[in-house]
Parts: sequence; C-alpha cells; structure tokens
Amino acid sequence: MTMSTDEAAESLGVSRPTLVKLLESGEIAYQCATDRPGAHRRVKLQDVLAYKERRRAERRRLLDELTTESVGAGMYDKPANEF
Repeated sequence: MTMSTDEAAESLGVSRPTLVKLLESGEIAYQCATDRPGAHRRVKLQDVLAYKERRRAERRRLLDELTTESVGAGMYDKPANEF
C-alpha cells in the first residue's frame, strides 16, 4: 500500500515540508509517479511505519540514557524545584 505525502505526514504527526525533507535526506524511501520534475511522490506504508518505529526506539534509548545519567548524579528522586 502506498500513501501520498500528505497522508504520510499526517501519520507521522509532522508537516508535509518536514516529511519531504525526510524523503529527500533518505530517511524514508519513496517513489515518484513519473520521472518528470514536480511529479507526485508516493510513500510505502511499511516504510512510514519502519521510520516511526526507528524514531520511537531512538527516543526510548535517549530517555533510558538520560535516566541513567540522572540516577548516577543522584538527581532522579529529587523534586524539580530543587535543581
């Protein structure tokens, strides 16, 4: 199944220009409807879902790293107003 750039952007919760940047940078694969400039891009649902999962996993990794650093610094159990 393929999606338009508008549909893919909505699925990811990003703007269409942001999605286009992801496509052009190679973060998400896409196909053009034709070889002419300005042709409509189509994005496979599986590629959008794979990007979404990579993004989720990276966020989880960063949160785990931040938690580990906070625990190591002894700040994990302190109220926010004590920093």
